[in-house]
Amino acid sequence: MSGNPSPRTDRLDEAMRGAGFDARLSRTIEREMWEKWIFIATGAGITCLMRAAIGDIVAAGATDLVTQLLNECAAIAAEQGYPASEAFLERARSTFTAPGSPLTASMLRDIEGGWPTEGDHILGDLLRRAAKPEAHSLLRIADLHVKAYEARRVRSGTASR
Repeated sequence: MSGNPSPRTDRLDEAMRGAGFDARLSRTIEREMWEKWIFIATGAGITCLMRAAIGDIVAAGATDLVTQLLNECAAIAAEQGYPASEAFLERARSTFTAPGSPLTASMLRDIEGGWPTEGDHILGDLLRRAAKPEAHSLLRIADLHVKAYEARRVRSGTASR
């Protein structure tokens, strides 16, 4: 986790490069894991909250909401000691503001299918790590939106799926 090279990580890197898929040895794995969490929480939060693909959200004129949610998620990571790189944030902004993008989070597809979600693991856990959860309004609303969906599943008896 330290990012320092070792014979063990070098052997793993060599084995993974021959495994038939893209692999690379990261020297900043913890920051990259936080960046992935920021990305997943932003995408899941906004597509579930708006019940729409990124391109539809952009067409509705809501890119400011996407950017606000991205900033909220990134702020929590920074509070935890893992500020996102500017390169990551620029790629994420580009992805989440792309006109016509069909991108949706798997969490939205779960909701649309009536399936359980990972909302508490992705949105709720990130929100619980915030120094001031109430300051992260869109993340809080997205988390509560998914919690309300899960409560309805339980109440309607479809939670056994």
